Amino acid sequence: MAIDARVSRKAGAVALLAAAGVSLTSIPAAADGATARQPAAVRSGVQAPTDPGSARLPSGLSALSWMVADADTGNVLAAKSPHRRLAPASTLKTLFAVTVLPKFSSGTVRRVSSADLAGVGAGSSVVGVLQGRRYTVGDLWRGVFLRSGNDAVHVLAAMNGGWRTTAEEMQETARKLGARDTTVKSPDGYDAPGQVSSAHDLTVFARAGLANEDFARYCSTPSATFPGAGGATRIENTNRLLVGSHGMARYPGIIGVKNGYTSQAGNTLIAAARRNGRTLLVTVLNPQSKEYNGVYKEAGALLDWGFRTAGTAQPVGTLHAVRATDEDGGPLRPVAADVTGARGASPWRAPLVLGAGGAGVLAFGLGALFARRRQARDRGGRAGGTA
Repeated sequence: MAIDARVSRKAGAVALLAAAGVSLTSIPAAADGATARQPAAVRSGVQAPTDPGSARLPSGLSALSWMVADADTGNVLAAKSPHRRLAPASTLKTLFAVTVLPKFSSGTVRRVSSADLAGVGAGSSVVGVLQGRRYTVGDLWRGVFLRSGNDAVHVLAAMNGGWRTTAEEMQETARKLGARDTTVKSPDGYDAPGQVSSAHDLTVFARAGLANEDFARYCSTPSATFPGAGGATRIENTNRLLVGSHGMARYPGIIGVKNGYTSQAGNTLIAAARRNGRTLLVTVLNPQSKEYNGVYKEAGALLDWGFRTAGTAQPVGTLHAVRATDEDGGPLRPVAADVTGARGASPWRAPLVLGAGGAGVLAFGLGALFARRRQARDRGGRAGGTA
């Protein structure tokens, strides 16, 4: 099991994303001063540009909710019911990663106990973590991102202080990101009563994650090796737009991010792609067409539309709403913050202003937030389907 040095981790992430033409250095900080902005498409139904000559939305979109956003600017290009609260399935692992990934070096080794694996839901997607075996944190994250392994999530959550602690921290992270539609009950995205998120919130999580070098590297990895019972085994990413499998071609310019499925959530997907210097995020939740590969086809069609439209049509909203005043009448001023990587600054040094729920703007540096939590805590939860 390779232990990645800090420098090789950064170099690998930069090289991988450079090969894909990915750069997030252009994610801007909001301007100083109180600024009235529209929140991200707060209405239900479809919101799309109405400018003369704007490209028509793709036909055949059947998802209950979806969003197309520009990752660099935070502009929402179009959306359908983006704040509708739905079961997220494994797309919620983006929030898990944003919360936990910065805390542990990829080379940290964990010997898995029975307590670490307790409570993995029946029918869960797993990567094959074995009790008594030693894994690096990097192994576990590859299990999370490539195979959507709930067993790997359980081990990482145990390292983080336990299932309940991790759910609470994820909830706090969502709050600080302004993701007010999300309620976390099961950190791996496995169906649980009351667990919901939205296309808006999941897009925010992915955007925050892509500013982290490790998140970006893991979510864009098509295949890797994983320690198996008989030695190293090859695992392939289940994101068909990234890999190009099961009848889907690899999407041109694809970066990756996360797909999911449970019986309650249906198929869910957050996809990021970059073309001609522009990075777009598309989130698609629960297509109703029942078409094979429907979630991937709808996401691909929305990405195609977004690349045709981006920069030429008026956005319908923003991922970082800012009010002119807070509830007490005082001014609210967005504050730029560098989002740092797992063990220091991200190579993109991407200043993000993300957020604002009903109380207004919340801007913060994720690296600074999680630096206070980096001490590993070894303590060891819950309730259907694959996540």
